[in-house]
Amino acid sequence: MKKIRKLTAIQPVSFLPEGREAVKEYCEEAIFYDTEPKDDREIIERIGDSDAVFVSYNRTIGENILSACPNLQYIGMCCSLYSAASSNVDITYAEEHGIRVTGIRDYGDEGVAEYVIAELIRRLHGTDGNPPLLGEISEISGIKAGFLGMGASARAVAKGLTAFGADIRYYSRTRKPELEEEMGYTYQELHELLRECDVVCSCLSKNVTLLYEPEFEILGENKLLFNTALSPCFDMKALKQWLNKENTWYYCDTLMGLGDETLLEFCNVNCQKRSSGMTRQAVERLNKKVLDNLRNYCGQG
Repeated sequence: MKKIRKLTAIQPVSFLPEGREAVKEYCEEAIFYDTEPKDDREIIERIGDSDAVFVSYNRTIGENILSACPNLQYIGMCCSLYSAASSNVDITYAEEHGIRVTGIRDYGDEGVAEYVIAELIRRLHGTDGNPPLLGEISEISGIKAGFLGMGASARAVAKGLTAFGADIRYYSRTRKPELEEEMGYTYQELHELLRECDVVCSCLSKNVTLLYEPEFEILGENKLLFNTALSPCFDMKALKQWLNKENTWYYCDTLMGLGDETLLEFCNVNCQKRSSGMTRQAVERLNKKVLDNLRNYCGQG
């Protein structure tokens, strides 16, 4: 087994005490920062002569940082990695310069599903102090729920809503015939989905935008839009125009997903300002998967 000389977590990375202790098996020295760096310069200073780093989703680790850290050989992403295009780490540059990058997936989907279901029930029942979304107190049973994207997170939410009797539709770059057959989901083109669904949930990859002014016109009034992605799925001006329509609601969990904090001034916008996926159980899964990646890198896989 090769042992890493120095590993630095450049920011808070949701590592439990026992996880930090386990890292020492693979590193001669491990440093965990529990505060966010102010800027790229501080990130470079924190990395210093480290051979390896842990990073989270909310800091861009681009060429300017990587080129300033010649000792760097390994980047362990303590967050989801779906593709190089959607990653906050410049994976292309890293690979070209011999830096190994690993990420994880599917550790916080259960919490996201619970968040969507809980908030949807509040809106349908009107227990949030506002009139119920559909005019009368309603169950999830029978509502038309449309999904933008059908990855792991969307599947978890859709499965939960299905248990309550929702009618699930989805739009995706690729159709999922196995889900249509096994779960009874219906594939729809984007505009058809927006027109027919009572609730739309965006579970898209980071930096994917699908909703512009024409889409919001089709979505119309008496609708609820969820966004559980790490970036807005919409054009900001178009969203604000839509929020001025009758009985329109926008819910998201993170400020990154919110996109613009001026949206918090709208009474029909709800943002809890933290990831709904980062439950206690999700942190445990995150720790295990990050440690598995580190173990494999050091030759113990």
